Amino acid sequence: MRVLYLLNISNPDRLSADSGWIFADLLAPALADAGAEVTVAAPAAAGDARCGFHQTKVPGTKYRARFSADIDELVVLIGAERPDVVVANQVEEAPAVRTALLEAGSDALLAGYCHYLPISFVGGGQMLLDPSLDDAGLGRSVLLAFAAGLAACDRVMVHSSTAASWVSAAAARMTVDLGEKLRVVPAPRDERLVRDPATVRSTAGTAIGVYNHRLYAHYGTEQFVDLARQLSDSGTVRLRVMDLFGQRRAERKGLDDSPEKMRGKLAALPHVQVVSDRGDRRYKNLLAGARFGIAPFRQGCPWSMSVIDCQGMGLPVISPRLGWLAEHIDPELCFTTPAEAVALAERLATDAEFHAVHAKRTHASTADFTPTMVAARYLEALS
Repeated sequence: MRVLYLLNISNPDRLSADSGWIFADLLAPALADAGAEVTVAAPAAAGDARCGFHQTKVPGTKYRARFSADIDELVVLIGAERPDVVVANQVEEAPAVRTALLEAGSDALLAGYCHYLPISFVGGGQMLLDPSLDDAGLGRSVLLAFAAGLAACDRVMVHSSTAASWVSAAAARMTVDLGEKLRVVPAPRDERLVRDPATVRSTAGTAIGVYNHRLYAHYGTEQFVDLARQLSDSGTVRLRVMDLFGQRRAERKGLDDSPEKMRGKLAALPHVQVVSDRGDRRYKNLLAGARFGIAPFRQGCPWSMSVIDCQGMGLPVISPRLGWLAEHIDPELCFTTPAEAVALAERLATDAEFHAVHAKRTHASTADFTPTMVAARYLEALS
């Protein structure tokens, strides 16, 4: 099977913070191991030496990535690669890809991967536009483009059951018939960030809780700042906050400068350490010294690479009861109020038995996310 993987990268200057690129970088070699021939078309190469690479332009903003596909380039690329399958990691680009397939005379299967969703659903079936894709009121246009992408695809892949239910509900509202297209294929865990908790010795001292998510406001970071303040006041826990972006490009800051603002607020709190992986994805040492993780407060969370990173390391993750987080994380570690979150953090910090039980469960929850297993599910979805 010849796979042409079309990958948008929003953070070419900090690939360690781009979950789409990391997914492709982990998956492409596993697909090659399974016998597929993979070419990645992206602003930066992903995979290993067995994977082909076609360099594309950086789209500039997340909206250009959705609304400015170069059909001429796609026609040439499809003609050169002659793929059996084209994967559009930006689903909104699927109609342009379908047009290019038509012009190139290709009968390749077109699969869309719903890495980010423009919507989420809350109690009572209320559909909300994702605020991260609604600058200047563009959210409705993104949703329409997303629906058009779903209609253009032969396969639609999503990370989780939560994402599947949201995509199905949104498609039905937009009168798009998904039929038998939809497949749940989780993202692979990073095997460099896996540790058996049974091998870890607990150390004396104040416990560290790690927050390793993007600091955008739409991730609910303001709520995390409030929780960080309360945990800091408790004195039982210190917090380690990851600065994943470092210095961002002016175009990105101009669109949304909330990460810089949130970083400043967190850095000003006592008992809160803001650290950077300096662009190195292998930030195992920064996770290894922590005792537990904290999930983001993002309403429309269909999956989180950073949560899986913590869990693979055997770090229990406490989480608000939202989206995929409530589906995947042990109910005993989910909270509704800040007081419950503080109590859970303090219990993980001080109750050795409670921590050990959840460290084991947490680590086991990622066992089906190895790149080999995910690649098998991916190829099955494309068959």
